Formats: sequence, C-alpha cells, structure tokens
Amino acid sequence: MKSVKLIDVSDGAASGHVRRREAEALAVRDACLGWLPLGGVLARLADPVVRVWMKRSGTAYAAEIDVVARTLKKPGIWLLHGAYLFGCTALGDESEKGPRLRRTLDWPFPGLGRLVEVRRQRGAGGEFLNVTWPGFVGVLTAVAPGRFAASINQAPMRRRWRSSMLLWLDYALNALHGLRGRGRLPPEHLLRQVFEACTSFDEARRLLESTPVARPVLFLLVGTEPCERIVIEREERSARTYRDETVFANDWRGRSHRWRPRACGDGAPVENNIRRRTALAAWTDRDADHFEWVTSPVLNACTRLSVEMCPATGALTVAGWEADGQGSAARVTAITSCHLERSEASNPSY
Repeated sequence: MKSVKLIDVSDGAASGHVRRREAEALAVRDACLGWLPLGGVLARLADPVVRVWMKRSGTAYAAEIDVVARTLKKPGIWLLHGAYLFGCTALGDESEKGPRLRRTLDWPFPGLGRLVEVRRQRGAGGEFLNVTWPGFVGVLTAVAPGRFAASINQAPMRRRWRSSMLLWLDYALNALHGLRGRGRLPPEHLLRQVFEACTSFDEARRLLESTPVARPVLFLLVGTEPCERIVIEREERSARTYRDETVFANDWRGRSHRWRPRACGDGAPVENNIRRRTALAAWTDRDADHFEWVTSPVLNACTRLSVEMCPATGALTVAGWEADGQGSAARVTAITSCHLERSEASNPSY
C-alpha cells in the first residue's frame, strides 16, 4: 500500500500547489460529482450560487477557490466547497504525552480514501499539518505542534416537519438557509483561520466560540496541557462548550425533536449516533496501535479517513479507507505517521 503523501505548501494556500496536483484534484472532483445524481448538471447550476455566497460570507479564501476552479477548468469546484455531506465520530482523551484527538470521517464519495493527503501549512500563528484533499481550501482535521489540534463534525439538521415524506424538503431548506447568510464563515474556513492565526488553545477556543458561522457545526479542540479538551456545539451565532465526555458523533448533547442527527451506517440516525459514540468512548485513555479503535460501528461503508493527533508532540497518524463491498470499509493506504516540531525548519517534506 502507498503511504499518504506529505506535501509542503510554503504559502499555506491550497491554490499554491493545485497545479502540481492537478490530476489528483480532478480525481477528487470526479469522485464527488460522480456519486451525486446528475452531478454535472448540478455543478453547472450551483457553482454561480455558491460563488456569490462565498464572497458574501466574508471568507478570506474565496480567491483561492477561484484559482483552483480556473486551474482545473471544470464545473463543480465551487459546489464542492459548499457541500457538507459527511458524518464523523471523534474523541478527545488523555495519553502519557498529552491530550489526544482521534477521529474518523465518513463521506459517501468513493475514492476519497485513496486521495487523502497531509498538507504542511503555516500562518502567523505557526505551522500545522492539515489532513485534506488536493484542491480543497478549508480545514476539517489538523494539528498544530505546541498549540492545539481540532476537527469538525457535521451537526444535526433542523427539522421543520416530522413527516419522513418531507425530509427532502428539510434538506433543501437547510442548504438554502446556509447559502442565504451574509458575514458568516463556512466552518471549515473558520477552522483554517484558527490554525493560521491562533497561538494557544484558549485563543482558538474563543475564536471558535464567537465567530458567526454559516451553518451549525461541531468542533472538537484539544490542547497540550492535561484536560485541555472541549466540545463546542455551534449554531450560527451561539455556542455551547463542554469540557466533560469529549466524545461525540453527529448530534447535539441535548437532543431535541427539532433537530435530526446526521448518520452514516446502519439504523435510525439517533441510535446510529449513540452506537458510534459509545463504541469510541470505550477507547478513552486507552492506547491503540494500527488504528485498533477503528472498528464497527465507528467503521462503516462510508468511512474514508482515520486520524490520531497529539499537539503536545506534534505527532499525526492517518490512513485512508474505502468501502469493501461487504457493508464496511477496508484500509487502502499504509498507516502513515508524520511528526512536526515547532522549531523545525520550513524546508519542503515529502
């Protein structure tokens, strides 16, 4: 199996290396749009809408997406930067070396497990390792040595009707609600801003709690000192922060009939989330080699990524996964470890 690529990006921008990773970025696009019904048609219709929304949101990264879109010369780049179709299971716990973050990312798009990369980026706050895909501008999973590590889970969806027959309308209205806002950042752009600018766990926490976001989101943030572990539940302009039981899937801690959990895998969303959260919680404060904690129900047919991160040491371990055709997933990359010291020189690493 091939290792996950470690790529140095000297200016921190996704657009800065898309030309040398053009084939892989196009493969990411094709994998995502190929899964969506009428993906090509949807891309042409949605790209102009998402482009306008991104510029209204106030993100500092709209110009980068524009460079990626112009480089790849295919519709759908703006649409995919506005997509939010993933589930996750995440745990913050303690290790001998400091707080640790473990997470899986479940995405229905086949091929993303093979195409994952680790991008070495930097900003005014320091360097960080971003687990991502070629051409993607935001941050979903990253570690900054000596500062913090963080990840995004998709939050539950607002329910306007209880009838399952109107579920499709809930999906559409939630998407439109996110695109209608102004001055609210996409969560993955806020997380990148945090890694680029913040120099401490507390500074990152304040920014994640207070910055308006375009859609509800769940953040897991861990620092370098014992018990620096929090879950931040975000709605567009409000936040709830929890310091205990820092394990979650795709639901609020205080469940409400007004919200429908997201889920990947078998069963109803509420029960699915409980099973995944309970299974991962069983690994709290337990060491595991070779991603032993990535088992059913945390592992499912949509699992594309598993990550362990420890900001106290700057260590990151990552692997890509794809559906195995039997209702689960199998690892398709070697288990790849990266280590980044705060004092390291900024020479490219591959």
